[in-house]
Amino acid sequence: MAGGMNRRDMLKAGAAGAGLLVLRSGMLMGAGAPSNTLNIAAIGVGGRGGGDLNACKSENIVALCDVDEKALAKAADKFPKAKTYADWRKCLEQTDIDAVICATTDHTHAFINTWALNRGKHVYSEKPLANSVEEARVVRNAYLKQKGKVSTQQGTQIHASDNYRRMVELVRGGAIGKPLEARVWCSREPEGGDYLPPAGDPPASLNWDLWIGPAPMHPYNPGYVGGCLKWNRFWDFGSGQIGDMGSHMMDMAYWALDLRLPTTCKAEGSEPKSDATCPIWLTAEWDHPANDWRPAVKVFWYDGGKKPGLPSKIFNRDELFKGALFKGDQGYLLCDYDYRVLMPTKGDMTQYTAPKSQENLIPKSLGHHEEWILGAKTGKAPLCNFDYAGMLIEHNMLALVSYRVGKPLQWDADGLKATGCPDADQYIRKTYREGWVLDG
Repeated sequence: MAGGMNRRDMLKAGAAGAGLLVLRSGMLMGAGAPSNTLNIAAIGVGGRGGGDLNACKSENIVALCDVDEKALAKAADKFPKAKTYADWRKCLEQTDIDAVICATTDHTHAFINTWALNRGKHVYSEKPLANSVEEARVVRNAYLKQKGKVSTQQGTQIHASDNYRRMVELVRGGAIGKPLEARVWCSREPEGGDYLPPAGDPPASLNWDLWIGPAPMHPYNPGYVGGCLKWNRFWDFGSGQIGDMGSHMMDMAYWALDLRLPTTCKAEGSEPKSDATCPIWLTAEWDHPANDWRPAVKVFWYDGGKKPGLPSKIFNRDELFKGALFKGDQGYLLCDYDYRVLMPTKGDMTQYTAPKSQENLIPKSLGHHEEWILGAKTGKAPLCNFDYAGMLIEHNMLALVSYRVGKPLQWDADGLKATGCPDADQYIRKTYREGWVLDG
């Protein structure tokens, strides 16, 4: 196939490998074998955590953990046999746990993920996998040490959609010729401002010390609590829109272009209203080296109302709140969660051969949580495993480092440092509250 990899290689690269995995119980999966039901601990059981629990309720829920007693009690009503905890560190001491769902505040994800992996648990984590460059690397390395023994999946649920698979097939199959760049955006505009003022004592049901966890202590304010849009704009608790929606949207570029770690990154953003919050808008650019089927490519990010210029009136739709635009030497592909539009710019598409049967397509997903559960029982690695997701999140967090130092970065991935830019170190790594250990 001219202009791209052959379809067999494309499908091999797009689909997960299969293997055989022994569960912690020592039992192998068998048809209908009850001994192969996973023993799952859910850490964070409100909001997204409740959705994750519901998606995994066919398994054995043996532990529930939340800093909010009300959320914990509600989940315990549904799973009365599960033991309950406020502190996730105590939860992970329970000896019969096979797998962990992490659905807490963003600034605790890397801690829970790493601790669970270090104890040999399968892990499903809500995005982002981590909240800094170093955290992303620590989680990824913890997984790589356990690779082949544990199943991991980052909660970028839309990755399981058929539309994502068709988008990947078009880019890797040569529909736009040789890919040259991808431009990704989400127009959500967060609020700026300082950390919130003290607002009295927290509710009796909320363990505020555990909610703060490894972050610097801040007095209670209800404005921090109640969902990712509450906390993720603050540096101590989140990583802005590139951490939140970037985990979903950049996933399209990462999968379709078969990206790993970049060599450069530069970012610009709005003037900060304080030292507390992420920028209202951010634009970023990364360079990725060539691989065995495509040339070197550039990847761009826009948020906070910023968008790329689109190449045609066909594409210029005001309703495009978010999306990804792929440019190749023979055309463009515009896509989002549930649509894709192809615009050839040269020739008659003879460089591209459309799939002729289902066998030539990336297989349909069982479902995002189901992929993780299947991986725990059979060894078939989920597509958003922590090797893939760790690189994706490290890539995104680099943009915030470049923004905060106000300089382009030459990224030394092996050394986990920005070459010739020691000022970047303070943003690559976080300092944690006394008593909290990341790689524990």
